[in-house]
Amino acid sequence: MFRQLFTIARNTFVEAIRQPVFPTLLLVGGLWLILNVFWAAYSMEPGEGDNKMMVDIGLATVPTFCLLLAAFTASGVVTDEIENKTVLTVVSKPVNRPVFLLGKFFGVAAAIALAFWTLAIIFLLTIRHQVMQNAGDDLDYPVIVLGFGGALVALLVALTGNYLYRRPFTSTFVVLLAVAMTVAYAGVLVFGKEWALQSPLTEFTEHHGKLVQIAVGLGLIFQAVIVLTAVAVMLSTRLGQVMTLVVSIGVALAGMGSNSLSGWVNQKLSLPRDVGVYESIAAVFTADITWGAMFTYLAAKVAYLLLPNLQFFWPADAISQENSMIHDLGGNFTLLPVLGVTGYGLLYLIVILAIAVALFQRREVG
Repeated sequence: MFRQLFTIARNTFVEAIRQPVFPTLLLVGGLWLILNVFWAAYSMEPGEGDNKMMVDIGLATVPTFCLLLAAFTASGVVTDEIENKTVLTVVSKPVNRPVFLLGKFFGVAAAIALAFWTLAIIFLLTIRHQVMQNAGDDLDYPVIVLGFGGALVALLVALTGNYLYRRPFTSTFVVLLAVAMTVAYAGVLVFGKEWALQSPLTEFTEHHGKLVQIAVGLGLIFQAVIVLTAVAVMLSTRLGQVMTLVVSIGVALAGMGSNSLSGWVNQKLSLPRDVGVYESIAAVFTADITWGAMFTYLAAKVAYLLLPNLQFFWPADAISQENSMIHDLGGNFTLLPVLGVTGYGLLYLIVILAIAVALFQRREVG
């Protein structure tokens, strides 16, 4: 079973990164992150405020493009196979449907992880460069030379491999770009702005360890992306590409706002901020309100329970307010909050995949 799972996941990964939409969205996302360096210069708080705005935009850009990739990729490797009946060539063999669907998920998740890694590295390169606030600011030449040079090398090698050896351009370029960006960032950690050698830990210890907080935040965002990838795979078992994309985006937006929606109900009922969700639901039934208001409040609470609370994974507020995610109020190092969020994401991922398997079990593929 594990061999079948690995084979399906590997083939799905290769198929996913070969889709033309994959490198297209990846390049658009990378370009967007680069342009953030210029857009953030127009914030209302010159100085460090520009860099904070660049970080906030970057933290939103990376998961947004990964969500789009997940929706397009999931529908491409699951929905298309069902509609084109090619899934019959697999499930008609001794491969049960849960193994097939889980293999598809792991393959799509691996492709999204590769895209997330590439965009995250580009984002970290822009953080090192920082916002150009006036014409007198010095350019960070190691970032420019190594970053753009690595991307150019990846492009030329992929083109050469396609021309001489007929290797698929899209998949080769996507993999080489991830490798090139990793090597570029490793070089940036070693070289300062004036090409002076420095310790690789210098970037992580400066500015009170802000880069460490951003790295932890990217790890949390990646967990949210994997959860949304599972949602996209689940939806692709029943919906087409367009509806998978629309509903996936809707789930992401609702997940970002579900916490605020629950808080809105608590505020309307004058409940304390630390009240539990089940206590607040009981308060809805006992409140002196109209039937319409009761239905609305209950719907908001049910949505809060069912939808993934993506605010748990969102680190931008903590980073902007310089609140550590790996230290308690006493300044002691702790990973309990991060591990708690990870446990929540893992449980939600298992539930989504279980629902996806159940939906695919009853899907007519013949």
